[in-house]
Amino acid sequence: MRALFWLLVLAALAVGLSLAARYNDGYVLLVLPPWRAEVSLNLFLLLCAVGFFVIYLLARAVSHTLALPRAVAEFRKRRQQDKAARALRDAWRLLQEGRYGHAMRCAEKARSDDAASGMLALAGWRAAHALRDAGRTAEWAARVRSHDSAGLQAARLMTEAEFALEERRFEDARDALHAFAAREGRHIAALRLSLRAEQGLGNWREVARLVRQLEKHQALTADQAAPIRSRAVREALRSLRDDPPGLMRYWRELDESDRAEPALALETARALMAVGDCREAQRVIEDALDERWDATLVLAYGECCRAGEPAGDVLGRIAQAEKWLQGLPRDGALLLTLGRLCRQQQLWGKARSYLEAALAIAPSRAAHVELAQLLDQLEESALAVRHYRAAALL
Repeated sequence: MRALFWLLVLAALAVGLSLAARYNDGYVLLVLPPWRAEVSLNLFLLLCAVGFFVIYLLARAVSHTLALPRAVAEFRKRRQQDKAARALRDAWRLLQEGRYGHAMRCAEKARSDDAASGMLALAGWRAAHALRDAGRTAEWAARVRSHDSAGLQAARLMTEAEFALEERRFEDARDALHAFAAREGRHIAALRLSLRAEQGLGNWREVARLVRQLEKHQALTADQAAPIRSRAVREALRSLRDDPPGLMRYWRELDESDRAEPALALETARALMAVGDCREAQRVIEDALDERWDATLVLAYGECCRAGEPAGDVLGRIAQAEKWLQGLPRDGALLLTLGRLCRQQQLWGKARSYLEAALAIAPSRAAHVELAQLLDQLEESALAVRHYRAAALL
């Protein structure tokens, strides 16, 4: 429709010009001594128009001729870029397909001055590492390193950390991640790699901190984070066994939810018991039991009585345990603990009644042995032997 419109416009213009030329009697006189030329005005205008178009076409031809080398260079550059883009696409596709040899051959097609050469070098590096070719891996790593100034330093550091973790070079992985954090900060992927590196190095306090960060950023669910954090805190507590003040400082720095975890409270209490600090162990267990009742903690409550070591506030523990017993009168672990505590304090009658009650509710080897030892102290050997035999049968 548009072509038809312009055709009609041109036809109308031609008709108008022909009519105007019919009534135009003007002429143009050209003088170049000794010559003179007289030309009609219509012909002169026609020659001017034709001359303009001829000169324009000649100028365009000259311009295109002069620009031809640059156009050819740009064409070759575009073709090289297209070739590099195809090589990059194929290399990463083959890498994801597990065809590492083919991926490396695609990566080798890149020229050093290609825009995609850095990414191709990264693909070649991953392919060589997957093939466990140490020589080629080092070669490709050097190529990637040469593109740091082109914006690939962060990708290189993350890849180095990933490969170091696979090879259990945890120190190298941590160094790479620290360099990455100094440049880019730490995002979720870097935090996950840092978690693996710190676990490998046994830096459990840092592991616990990283788990909290990952859980905060929803990179780990509560169910995923709980066992990792629990193990990290437990290992950190074990590493502080020989430093009771440091152990208690670390324990107080923990979240309330961690301090209420029975396994962690038990680990802390046993570490304190190992150095004879039963009063602090008592506080740790009491605080944990106030938050969550646990039979293992209850039994540990009566264990700090090693020979030559202070047993702590035994009377205070007995009073506290009897308060708990009012709410849990048929708790076998609590009755056994009360029997042990009363035996430590030489309250023979109360100890015997608590131990017999524990056996009546939940017979256990520990209760039989505890009662047998008490009966030995009371010189009731026959009855003691009976309980020793009952313990051996359990």
